Amino acid sequence: MTSEKRMAPHRTALKRLVPGRPVVAVTAVALLLPLAGCGGDAEAGDGSTVTVTVGYQSKTINTVTAGTLLRSLGYFEKQLNALGDGRTYKVNWQDYATGAPITAQMTAGKIDIGSMGDFPLLINAARGKQLNRPTRLVSVTGYNLRGGLNTIVTAPDSKLASLKDLRGKKVSTSIGSAADGTLVRALQRAGIDPQDGIEKLNQQPAVGASALSAGSADALSQFVAWPGLLAFQGKAKALYDGAELNLPTFHGVTARQDFAKKRPAVLEAFLKAQSQATDYLHDHPVTASEKVAKATGLPAEVVHLYNGGHGIATFGLALKPRLISALKKDVAVLKSAKLVGDIDVDAFVDDRYVKRALGTSAYGEQLAAVPPAAASEVWAKGATETRTFNSPSSLLRYVSGHKDSVRAAYVPDTTTGTLWFADRAVWVADGDALRPFVTASGARAYAAEHEGARTLPYAEALARAAAAPESS
Repeated sequence: MTSEKRMAPHRTALKRLVPGRPVVAVTAVALLLPLAGCGGDAEAGDGSTVTVTVGYQSKTINTVTAGTLLRSLGYFEKQLNALGDGRTYKVNWQDYATGAPITAQMTAGKIDIGSMGDFPLLINAARGKQLNRPTRLVSVTGYNLRGGLNTIVTAPDSKLASLKDLRGKKVSTSIGSAADGTLVRALQRAGIDPQDGIEKLNQQPAVGASALSAGSADALSQFVAWPGLLAFQGKAKALYDGAELNLPTFHGVTARQDFAKKRPAVLEAFLKAQSQATDYLHDHPVTASEKVAKATGLPAEVVHLYNGGHGIATFGLALKPRLISALKKDVAVLKSAKLVGDIDVDAFVDDRYVKRALGTSAYGEQLAAVPPAAASEVWAKGATETRTFNSPSSLLRYVSGHKDSVRAAYVPDTTTGTLWFADRAVWVADGDALRPFVTASGARAYAAEHEGARTLPYAEALARAAAAPESS
């Protein structure tokens, strides 16, 4: 088929992708309370042996280049062994469900380096200053410039048709998370008070997913990879695509300031290793998805939805001005929820270590890099590479003729570009073209603006694609 092509790796400054210890459930609100009996340093040793403690979130898969994938590849340990300073280094990896407990451990002096989302990063900054344990944002892991990493989903048989239908409903989210930030902003745009207009349930992602399935929550607003996972499992459908906000969201790496000053070479070694893991993800996206799936128990197809060559997340270490500008806007959301006071974001961001780790030229290239263009993509069973297509219609035509050999098929939302599973997307027939959408409301809005356009089931979209001429 002339319209398809092999997916090329994106080594430059872009794209992509966790197991450890029991999860500690600490809410963002709990971070504002004094910590009792905390002290000591995570980075410890007898002088010749140094232990570095890294907090990460295995199932928050757009942090994998500083967590799961990095850990599985062993790059950080190799970088530490190459320091040649006469010391023996050990890495203690600690796995958590959200960023809140990582911050609690960092401000207690028990974690040196951590990765978390933009809203938790701000709480990390505020809490560190409050307890005189300042932290610094030193790099980025995965990001989406429109906000597509967060999604609001409902049960598959839910009658909720749009965001406005959430008024008075029970919505599960994790307060203080990026997903909660998306919920707050989306509700405000829909004319719903985010505090009084809904009944908000403050729950860990797994608990919220169970609540949605049990019917004790009407909707769930969560971050990667929960919405995609539930959709893949047939346990949810998307109600709101976070990319509709058109506001960047990202995850990043934070380090204790005292640790960074005492062990700058160690922090730079971590960032060099993160860069290596990022290159690995760019060059081997399918293998990286399989590695992360094995480590987390998540389906590889879900990991690839976010971290693949054209996935929802883009990976690069650079502290891009657009991301930092978005972080500053996030402060107001957290302040309105009384989770933080004023935050000096400029003082929190410290790019010195990543610049030294990457080199001035390479860092400049990453600053200038842009995400790859959205594309339709098929992962065939047994394949070590995916195939991309020049249109969703071309992808559907291929899938219709290879149903038994397709492992996963992905298509970008016509309006937002957010990648979604082809069989979970809402399809619109627009003349000869077949256009996919993450949400039914997005599809209806498009159809209303295009005469003759109509929504249709996935099976009908497949049949139409199979019957269409090759050029369509």
